[in-house]
Amino acid sequence: MRISLIIPRWPRNSFWDVITFKFPLLSTSLLAGLTPPRHQVSIIDESISKIDFNQEVDLVAITAITPLAPRGYEIADQFRQRGKKVVIGGIHASWLPEEAKKHSDSVAIGEADETWGEILENVEGGKLKPFYRQKERTDLSRLPVPRRELLPPKGYLFHNLIQTTRGCPYDCEFCSVTAFHGRSYRMRPVSEVEKEIESLERSKAYIFFVDDNIVGNLSHARELFAMLSHYRLRWISQGPIHVAENEELLSLMAKAGCHGLFIGFESLREENLDMMGKKINRVEMYERGIRGLHDAGIGVYGSFIFGYDYDDGSVFDEFLEFADRNRIEGAFLPILTPFPGTRIYQRLKQEGRILTEDWSKYDMATVVFQPKRMTVEELQEGFWKVNRSFYSPTSMLKRVFHPFHLRRSLILFGPMNIGLWPAVKKAERYFNHQNKFKMESSHSL
Repeated sequence: MRISLIIPRWPRNSFWDVITFKFPLLSTSLLAGLTPPRHQVSIIDESISKIDFNQEVDLVAITAITPLAPRGYEIADQFRQRGKKVVIGGIHASWLPEEAKKHSDSVAIGEADETWGEILENVEGGKLKPFYRQKERTDLSRLPVPRRELLPPKGYLFHNLIQTTRGCPYDCEFCSVTAFHGRSYRMRPVSEVEKEIESLERSKAYIFFVDDNIVGNLSHARELFAMLSHYRLRWISQGPIHVAENEELLSLMAKAGCHGLFIGFESLREENLDMMGKKINRVEMYERGIRGLHDAGIGVYGSFIFGYDYDDGSVFDEFLEFADRNRIEGAFLPILTPFPGTRIYQRLKQEGRILTEDWSKYDMATVVFQPKRMTVEELQEGFWKVNRSFYSPTSMLKRVFHPFHLRRSLILFGPMNIGLWPAVKKAERYFNHQNKFKMESSHSL
């Protein structure tokens, strides 16, 4: 069979579309690796390549997060109109399988590593089921090496994405990862991770370990870092701020080649952290933890969510002052977005605060709920202000390009900051233009 694995694009000129630093989706190259060699497989990332809807293909498999689901459905509808079989999977379809089924022949619910082979056999035999769900969670020791050669050769900041664990041991209210995997935390044998590293053909020195928490199990993390230290690597991953309190682990990470850590700080207000269920975070330890990571040569890419119930209009300046003072190298600064399947979605739904279920607006850059201590307009403008200000030349000079405090992480975070400055401005102009156009259209009606 001829199989196309497709990732839908973001809307043109929207916040995430204009950001030049894109990442491949590991699940597509992993599914390609799980596909028997008798089949022909292609991967199409619509953010980089155009889709040929008239291509000769026997099966189209589409994966989409919530804001990309509407575009994914459009793609599915077009292929089905041409008589092609379509399977939809991914986190959004897993939460709303009946919705996804309206646009597809079949829906893969949850992890699909161990149902993919059955799906392919059923397509060949003309007995495709409407829904597939794994009985057990994926055994990570049986994962194949992803087929990275099928990914677009250009357009990605990191080409080498590797997973060493799945899930997160914590249970944050807003988190779709925990909602999807439960509080399970599974570890891949370090020997298998090493085989994958040795198989890399392009820029082996640059790796993004996509684990949601690379230090969720300390003994596994120590074994992993000891192995990585035998290679000349530069890598980034994700972990909690309290990792900085473990000097032994920090030293191992630095020696293993860690140049940056994505950290979910989430809020500078304790009341918000308590409401989120982010019990491992305490604001008082943030600055000390950042210093510890910097002293170890590890850059900090922080995540801060705006719009939680204890946020008011002062939270944006509060963050900007904190970011400049602590010289964090980068930040993910989204609006709180209640994705389907999460506890925050259920809570806001019960409170009557969900304003729309137009999933295309669930892009983490658009307000889709009623905040408690701000108006919708104040939260929306605050989002643009905080992103515009954080990625301004003045802020970048304070945080990243300080002439007397240059860090080794500059090689990764320097280009990222420079690229995001014009991207944020372009996205804001597009957002304002679109909103103005919609307002004028509604008035004309």
